[in-house]
Amino acid sequence: MRKQELRPGGETGQGHTASSPAEQVKALVDLLAGKGGQGPQAPQPPNRTPECPLKPRGNDLKIQKHREALLNRTGGGPELGSPSPRLTSLLMVEGLTDLQLREHDFTQVEATRGRWCSAKTIALDRLFLPLSRVSIPPRISITIGVAGVGKTTLVRNFVHLWARGQVGKDFSLVLPLTFRDLNTHEKLSADRLLRSVFPHTGEAGLASAVLSKALLVLDGLDECKTPLDFSNTVACMDPKKEIQVDHLITNIIRGNLFPEVSVWITSRPGAAGQIPGGLVDRMTEIRGFSEEEIKTCLEQMFPEDPVLTGWVLSQVQADRTLYLMCTVPAFCRLVGAALGHLHRKRPGPPDAELWPPRTLCELYSWYFRVALGGEGQEKAKASPRIEQVAHGCRKLVGTLGRLAFHGLVRKKYVFYEPDLKVLGVDLVLLQTALCGRFLQREETLASAAAYCFTHLSLQEFLAAAYYCSASKRAIFDLFTEGGVSWPRLGFLTHFRSAAQRAMQAEDGRLDVFLRFLSGLLSPRVNALLAGSLLTQGEHQGYQAQVAELLQGCLRPDVAVCARAINVLHCLRELQHTELARSVEEAVASGGLARLTSPPHRAALAYLLQVSDVCAWEAPLPLCLSPGVLQSLLPQLLYCRSLRLDTNQFQDPVMELLGSVLSGKDCRIQRISLAENQISNKGAKALARSLLVNRSLTTLDLRSNSIGPQGAKALADALKINRTLASLSLQSNRIRDDGARCMAEALATNRTLSVLQFSSNSIGDGGAKALAEALMVNQGLKSLDLQSNSISDPGVAALMGALCTNQTLLSLNLRENSISPEGAQDLARALRTNSTLKSLDLTANLLHDQGAQAVAEAVRENRTLTSLHLQWNFIQAGAAKALGQALQLNTSLTSLDLQENAIGDEGASAVASALKVNTVLTALYLQVASIGAPGAQALGEALAVNRTLEILDLRGNTIEVAGAKALASALKVNSSLQRLNLQENSLGMEGAICVATALSGNHGLRHINLQGNHIGESGARMISEAIKTNAPSCTVEM
Repeated sequence: MRKQELRPGGETGQGHTASSPAEQVKALVDLLAGKGGQGPQAPQPPNRTPECPLKPRGNDLKIQKHREALLNRTGGGPELGSPSPRLTSLLMVEGLTDLQLREHDFTQVEATRGRWCSAKTIALDRLFLPLSRVSIPPRISITIGVAGVGKTTLVRNFVHLWARGQVGKDFSLVLPLTFRDLNTHEKLSADRLLRSVFPHTGEAGLASAVLSKALLVLDGLDECKTPLDFSNTVACMDPKKEIQVDHLITNIIRGNLFPEVSVWITSRPGAAGQIPGGLVDRMTEIRGFSEEEIKTCLEQMFPEDPVLTGWVLSQVQADRTLYLMCTVPAFCRLVGAALGHLHRKRPGPPDAELWPPRTLCELYSWYFRVALGGEGQEKAKASPRIEQVAHGCRKLVGTLGRLAFHGLVRKKYVFYEPDLKVLGVDLVLLQTALCGRFLQREETLASAAAYCFTHLSLQEFLAAAYYCSASKRAIFDLFTEGGVSWPRLGFLTHFRSAAQRAMQAEDGRLDVFLRFLSGLLSPRVNALLAGSLLTQGEHQGYQAQVAELLQGCLRPDVAVCARAINVLHCLRELQHTELARSVEEAVASGGLARLTSPPHRAALAYLLQVSDVCAWEAPLPLCLSPGVLQSLLPQLLYCRSLRLDTNQFQDPVMELLGSVLSGKDCRIQRISLAENQISNKGAKALARSLLVNRSLTTLDLRSNSIGPQGAKALADALKINRTLASLSLQSNRIRDDGARCMAEALATNRTLSVLQFSSNSIGDGGAKALAEALMVNQGLKSLDLQSNSISDPGVAALMGALCTNQTLLSLNLRENSISPEGAQDLARALRTNSTLKSLDLTANLLHDQGAQAVAEAVRENRTLTSLHLQWNFIQAGAAKALGQALQLNTSLTSLDLQENAIGDEGASAVASALKVNTVLTALYLQVASIGAPGAQALGEALAVNRTLEILDLRGNTIEVAGAKALASALKVNSSLQRLNLQENSLGMEGAICVATALSGNHGLRHINLQGNHIGESGARMISEAIKTNAPSCTVEM
């Protein structure tokens, strides 16, 4: 897209209240077909001119008449002037992605999992305004969207609102045209183009002042009969000269004609690629339905039947492929119409086993039956009348199918009378009501009739049905359109030809056609359409051969392409799912490493799109070779989360992943590469991708071999990257040099909130550098510095930073070398800091003196919620200090004192605090030298405490006496949920005391009695007692 120059200084849901299936389908057709000047959503009011809210300015009666004419064309209904939020806020995009340029609309939706990119949005009323005070309005604007997403509805809404003076107030004139209108002309001048849409011009024409404030709207570039060729079009600057229509449009876009006029073009994404990006000033995209909007759409279709809405929604959600496609509004309504009607008219016994539809082809087959009225066939007796109707249906389908197929082959989606005559279509047949349920007719501005299928997918379905029927009697290749070809005899030969054509079509335009063609061979579809569209049992014997033929298309290419994935969709339509099922089972069991053939790779790529297991995360640890990963790269682009742990990936693989993360199409948000073999070179490749990536929020690189140079590259990327929120470099080789580089990045980065730096030997030097960064950083919330050889000087620096830092919530300093002297600095910081919530000091060297200093600070601190002091050589003295602190502290909810010899005296001190403390919910006292007296003190506390939920006493020696004390407390305590008494020498007697005490306790959910010398018979007895007394409690014996 070109840079802007600087200046000097509604979709409204409609309830289906029709009484017959035919009327219901007609209502759906009306809803889907918003094309043209007089769409069914906007009926022209008879014999009256709608009131325009704007008065004529001066003598400009021509423009006033134009506004009134546009209101007449778009209709005066109030629903048209109130478009849905989806159409009033468009996505700003920076150009077309490779996926949009090369693939079918269905493939685009499926590959992106129905999720539109999280881009900036622009309101409809600001669509043609400058983005800033120093930019100019866009001259060429393009709005893209897949088929059925609402492009024409958007245009009609905008034109309607402009005519009422509600949007586009900077434009004195809006000139709406469709390419369906332009296709009726062979040659056209710029002046004639203007007069065709604005007949009030007069001989003198429009003043340049009016044109400078005009907007020319060109709706539906994908329907232009001749592709735009900007390379070979001769420049034309004479507005009166008649030239080919495609040349005229090209010259208007280039600015050779109407240079002062703003131009707005709508198109499907693939066709929009005809316009060079350098000529486009602004590109926007219409997003599809969100999950909530799918539900709302169905509710609007069945406003009086919430049960039906819920049932239809559940059927849609049961099939992920179907659900993804329902993000396209037109498809969602088509699905709703078919399922809604069929639920009301439940199939009789002959069709019960065909219900509900499981595949795309089955769904369209049911829709086809509904469109024919009365679900297609009569269930009981045959009659001459029924045979006559069936014959008429077959004749109609043959006509429409031939039109659909040849249009698809020629990339033609709009048909005019000359096209119909060439294909031998009976125009009288097209006027029937039955035909109107599939083909929409509209009048162009030149008073010529244009025909199009109500949705692209219906054209593809009918084209496949025609090909399926015609192939049994065709002698030559149906794709040659009457040209000379080698004789082709037999259905399999024709199917192979179709499959080859589809695999070779770079734009994927035959993908869905091939899916439908495969689906028509399935027994369920054949049973559904027998008599109306297919002959009973037709082609059924070819099912296994076609499946083998399709799998033969999966060649060992370097990368799994969209065509290969479409083959898996075809196999599913054919109800041949063995290949996909075997790979799905291998993913679930971790046995994917042995499945490396091209078909297996294609099946894995297919599952990444459609499997519920892979919807949120692609779990691929322990199973991928570099070759398999390379083949999957195009499909990994659109995964939300990738788990690639423990795959022995080395630096060359990181180069490949870096190319994926650098792609404009990339949607990956989280990627885990833990426990691979990534060194500095691989880290640099990933860092380069972070310079341009805008989707990744979490990157896990723990347990690799990244050194200071790799850390520096990642740090340099963080200075620019504005999306990464979590980075794990745990267990690498960063050292103090790498930590200094990362600290430099943290001084400017504002988006990284989690940094895991444990086990990297950064020492005091690295800690001091990070401390300096924390003094200015305003984004980091969690910092993990476990096992980094940090001693008192490093801690002093970090605590100095905590005195000023107001964003850090969690700090992990486990397994370092903090002594009582360093604890003094910790205490000073805890008295000052008002944001830190979690502090982990496990496995340091605090001793009683240091722990007492921390306890004194906890008395005053009002924000810390979690404190870990495990394995710090703490004894009774510090435990007493902590007990006194707990009596005053009102924030601490979790305290960990395990692996400290606090003894009975210390346990009693903590127990005394529990009698008055009302916030502590978790207390960990494993291996704390606690005996029966300490347990008795804790039991007394539990009898009155109402907040403690977790108590862990594993590895002490409370014995029977302690068990009895705790059992007595359990009879009255209602808050404790988890109790661990593992390895406490309880014996049979103590365990039975605890088990029987549970009869009056209704809060305990888990109890551990392992390692207490109970024996198997005792364990069974106690287990039965707990099941009887506390059935909701889980016991570990």
